[in-house]
Amino acid sequence: MISVIVPAYNEEQNIAKCLESLSRQTIPRDSYEIIVVDGGSKDRTREIAAGYADLVFIQTSKKVGGARNDGAQKAQGKIIATTDADCIIPPDWLSVVLSAFERDHAIVQLFGPVTPMEGGVKNHLFLALANNFSRFGYYTRLFYYTLGCNTAFRREAFLRAGMYRTIDAGDDLEIARRMKDLGKVKFENRMRVV
Repeated sequence: MISVIVPAYNEEQNIAKCLESLSRQTIPRDSYEIIVVDGGSKDRTREIAAGYADLVFIQTSKKVGGARNDGAQKAQGKIIATTDADCIIPPDWLSVVLSAFERDHAIVQLFGPVTPMEGGVKNHLFLALANNFSRFGYYTRLFYYTLGCNTAFRREAFLRAGMYRTIDAGDDLEIARRMKDLGKVKFENRMRVV
């Protein structure tokens, strides 16, 4: 089983679209669980999420990394995939994740690019730079610029690495640095989110 963890905070405008896209994956719905970890929303986020997710609860740890950690501790899957409540997930996302981990048992973390949903040159430029920075770091092996909205871990390795550090910025870079000591951290271009 794969466990998909979605941190959320006041996302009533986005959460249904995200969870609908997660519910329409090409792998059978009973082969993955959706866990929404809510940061204490003041809107209808939890109520909306309850219609789609297998588990919705209020986070107890700090920051978005803490929300992902809280979800991982309740996860049933051997693979943990993380995304954000304002993302749309392509139908083959979990299939790509699953096949990569099945093909190469040395992989402990998998990550991919983010396609901009919103219009505007600024947003497209920012994500293009982030995606290219991520590719550059991976192919040169200088660093791993992963994004929490599009990453997956072997649960056992993630827990052994100590999960996310609840820091103000750079937790995605920091976790990848520790994960690479446990196995392969791989960039997968077919693993995209919007």
